[in-house]
Amino acid sequence: MGQPQTMKTFKTDDKPGPDDLVPSRYAVRVGEIDVLVISDGVLEPPAESMATNAEPATRNAWLDRSFLAHDTFDWALNAVVVRSGSQTILIDSGIGGEVPDFTRAGLFGSRLAAAGVDLAAVTDVVLTHMHFDHVGGLLVEGVKEQLRPDLRIHVSAAEVAFWRAPDFSRTGMPPALAEIARNASRRFLDAYHAELRTFEQEQQVAPGVVVTRTGGHTPGHSVVRIASGSDRLMFGGDAIFPVSFDHPEWHNGFEHDPEEATRVRLHLMQELATTGSWLVSTHMPFPSVGRVAAEGKLFRWVPAWWDY
Repeated sequence: MGQPQTMKTFKTDDKPGPDDLVPSRYAVRVGEIDVLVISDGVLEPPAESMATNAEPATRNAWLDRSFLAHDTFDWALNAVVVRSGSQTILIDSGIGGEVPDFTRAGLFGSRLAAAGVDLAAVTDVVLTHMHFDHVGGLLVEGVKEQLRPDLRIHVSAAEVAFWRAPDFSRTGMPPALAEIARNASRRFLDAYHAELRTFEQEQQVAPGVVVTRTGGHTPGHSVVRIASGSDRLMFGGDAIFPVSFDHPEWHNGFEHDPEEATRVRLHLMQELATTGSWLVSTHMPFPSVGRVAAEGKLFRWVPAWWDY
């Protein structure tokens, strides 16, 4: 599979605005399927949350090598729009207004509109999981009213069951963020229970678009595999982070089963390295399109060359 091809169908004739000075969408084509990565902005959690089981000195050394600060960590927040046949599929929805302190995020709605994607055209939503930075965009005032009445929201049954009575005892979430997560999931289930289409392990959402439960990060965390012809792309949700390539054993503070999350990311990175599939992941630096290569016992991230 070669370089991602620029996708033409999402182009808009609108004049550039101030937001266009910052790249916020990137289109690729997977065989006959169109994929659009849209940035919801940047989160700024505590840097320690990316490696709760690492020695501070070791974690800081990694941050230094990447020219990053020791206190907060800039986390990209990416979501995806997929067009397969007659279906327009939204994978995750960003953070919305769930954490006002994250002033550089919550931009998904305006950037979706700027990309020429009408909410009323969305036939399906796939949620990799129900953390607030994945369901928050659906909770923004006025969004539900714009969505079609026959919308299908695909999420694993295990994820829905977990968030009905969530347990944060194994996470490193600050109490304030845990409460935000609990509140956002409750509001989401209240608002969208009629649209849910749950699955146990795997479900085909559209031709060439399959969502599969992995667990680990949350009990029902899932990834989306997109395949058309010989082309492959995986949306990895929160299974793989920037630090995962150097330290897959480091626990992320938002992981509900850190040991299982480590096993999941190693399995997925091995799959990606073996198949040559493209990877897009929620918190990899935008546009988060690249491949995974094996390097000894670890893995290496190889970003795609941008196609203008």
